[in-house]
Amino acid sequence: MPDNTQPMQYGIEEEEVPYTDERITSLCSSVQLLLEQGGNFVVSAPNMAHLCHRFTVGCFVATAQMVTQAQPEFIDLGHGPAPSGFVNHRIRSSGQESCCGCSVRAVEAAACQFGFTTKPLASSLPRPSAQPCPAPSDANSQLRCSFRSSELRNRAKHPSLRRVKPSKLPRFIPFPPPIPRLSPQLRPSVSEAPPPTWPPSAPMALPYLEAVLCFMIFMYIFETYLDIRQHRALKLPTLPKPLLGVISDEKFERSRAYSLDKSYFHFVHEAVTILMDTTILYYRVLPWFWKKSGELVTSVGLSAENEIIHTLAFLAGSMVWSQITDLPFSLYSTFVIEARHGFNKQTIWLFIRDMIKGILLSMILGPPIVAAIIYIVQIGGPYLAIYLWGFMFVLALLMMTIYPIVIAPLFNKFTPLPEGVLREKIEKLAASLKFPLKKLFVVDGSTRSSHSNAYMYGFFKNKRIVLYDTLIQQCSNEDEIVSVIAHELGHWKLNHTVYSFVAVQLLMFLQFGGYTLVRSSKDLFGSFGFKDQPVIIGLIIFQHTIIPIQHLLSFCLNLVSRAFEFQADAFAKNLGYAPQLRAALVKLQEENLSAMNTDPWYSAYHYSHPPLVERLQALEDSDSKKED
Repeated sequence: MPDNTQPMQYGIEEEEVPYTDERITSLCSSVQLLLEQGGNFVVSAPNMAHLCHRFTVGCFVATAQMVTQAQPEFIDLGHGPAPSGFVNHRIRSSGQESCCGCSVRAVEAAACQFGFTTKPLASSLPRPSAQPCPAPSDANSQLRCSFRSSELRNRAKHPSLRRVKPSKLPRFIPFPPPIPRLSPQLRPSVSEAPPPTWPPSAPMALPYLEAVLCFMIFMYIFETYLDIRQHRALKLPTLPKPLLGVISDEKFERSRAYSLDKSYFHFVHEAVTILMDTTILYYRVLPWFWKKSGELVTSVGLSAENEIIHTLAFLAGSMVWSQITDLPFSLYSTFVIEARHGFNKQTIWLFIRDMIKGILLSMILGPPIVAAIIYIVQIGGPYLAIYLWGFMFVLALLMMTIYPIVIAPLFNKFTPLPEGVLREKIEKLAASLKFPLKKLFVVDGSTRSSHSNAYMYGFFKNKRIVLYDTLIQQCSNEDEIVSVIAHELGHWKLNHTVYSFVAVQLLMFLQFGGYTLVRSSKDLFGSFGFKDQPVIIGLIIFQHTIIPIQHLLSFCLNLVSRAFEFQADAFAKNLGYAPQLRAALVKLQEENLSAMNTDPWYSAYHYSHPPLVERLQALEDSDSKKED
């Protein structure tokens, strides 16, 4: 910013063309922006005969509103040698005289021409002191219209002046000659004046997109640093001390090779993902894709004005793109890495069949859900966040009910656990805890992978437990399997499932509340390249803008989840399954070839379950405390 003693000069150099209303409007808008830098403003125009009166009056209306922000000592509109008064306001054009301060009709007409809205101007509008300026000698002669900033500040407060959106800006260059100030001293020459800055400090929209891109890149760098730390831990040639003599050397080497292969793959996958995501955002691919999806809808005889149809076309194209970009990584992970280490059990045809089933499910369930969300947003009004949360809450309960009954059987075969010792022990444990067990299933996880698991589901008095057949095969006796079930029942008994569900619902409600605050923000949509404000686009953009909050919440939820795991282990130990649980945890670690060495920073940030070493140490600590 120029100081008060040596204001800066600015200029516009125009071609010798007729000054249309649009061109004059553009010049006036430029004056508004440049005056924010302070100092004086000079205009050079060959065709001054057409320009002088209309441009001067229009600039007066424009600059009157900017002075309250810039507050230069005085403002000059015009160019050339200054007459001696410095407070001139009367001008001459084509032999006619008019006064900017006196001609109310001229001000109103100019305001309309230059894009300003006026009310009837009161006769009390303050007028600047007048001093006649010399008449121009010809059409290209010098012209000046100067006002004191104090007078203009009074005019700027008048309620009849209201600024509207400016037009395109012309080209700006420093413009000589220097103009004298009101003080006896003359201004320094242009070579001595500080150079003008560009662009001027006009009010601008917040750089949402740039902020999102910066944070995405920052998080990629941070998570890559954590990945490097974990990669170094995986390369350690020895087991952690607590696992010495517990894990065999052969299993450790297999686990180490498997973890390193997954680590290398993860580096490549994350690099490609961040490159694609930032490219799509930076080059505004989403607006282009939204436009093309609308053209596709129109080409098949439908109306792109229907937001639901337009959105479904956009999401269908997005799903196709996602499948294409994810397919190479999925194939490599399944048929190279997993197969190399003996985990993959599915054929290419089973892989393709599962993928097609997933796409068909998305095509069946997606449209009604999307249509409902759009409809709710359109009619939600001030209670939109409540309506959206209510809909998603009901949907979550519905999916939790129908997924294990309808959807999961499409991909795996569920059979009742045969009668025998294992079933009797599980039912006895459930009865002792008053767990309302209705059904006990075995799922054929071995048809796709050798990884093992166990889980429970259901509401109220309709609970079910599912065991992977690989878990039954890997554990050496029934008590180890029962200890795993005791751990899972600990989550139920300690209400971990309820707490987690409530936390997720609360966070979802807060997210919808945040979305309602920005869903009509033109600056937010415009930053990402959208002129319109489609519902689904608003949700996508909002999810990008809250990425920092999501990372923080994910870290906090992992902390809570690890605490729940320790509590569930302690619950199983209190039931008398501590030795069996330790053996089962070691067996699952070995059979799944999970990482034996983990970096503490990496595990704290990424893991929802504590590493094996920490879980075994926690069980031993609880034993020692009990003995004390």
